[in-house]
Amino acid sequence: MKYLIVGLGNIGPEYADTRHNIGFMILDELAKQEKAAFNNMRLAYYTEVSHKGRMLHLIKPTTYMNLSGKAVNHWMNQLKIPVENILVLVDDLALPLGTLRLKPKGSAAGHNGLKNIEAVLGHNAYPRLRFGIGDNYPKGRQIDYVLGGFDNDEKPELPALIDRSIEIIKSFATIGTELTMTKYNK
Repeated sequence: MKYLIVGLGNIGPEYADTRHNIGFMILDELAKQEKAAFNNMRLAYYTEVSHKGRMLHLIKPTTYMNLSGKAVNHWMNQLKIPVENILVLVDDLALPLGTLRLKPKGSAAGHNGLKNIEAVLGHNAYPRLRFGIGDNYPKGRQIDYVLGGFDNDEKPELPALIDRSIEIIKSFATIGTELTMTKYNK
């Protein structure tokens, strides 16, 4: 049983701990916990970890957010992983910080990474874990907000939310989308 876990984000130190890079942050922590290291490979930083007899192939696309679909498509085909075994980790402005929501499919909701994945795959029927980052920004400042770091009052919440995201990833790979949604979506 193989799974492709895709953390969305942008490469480069200027994006490292921004809200838009929460997908990268989750996979970095998962790799650290499992003592795995990412290698720069075709279109992505890649590593793999094993969990309960399942192989989790972790990628952080190096294509930048707006071309994430190119990396997803390549690794999906390279590893022969069916679309239902893909999980995309994505920041979500529509959810308050602290909200994690697993979905079997859905709209891109204006998110350029998801829009590109949908365009490349030709559909939106792939699972995603939406990580709420809130929408506490002035009108017209959305880009500054998502490409900005978490506020000092938000930072203490991150480790527990990232750990919970990792639990959801492992649950997704072992018991599937529906049961994981029942267990974790509040």
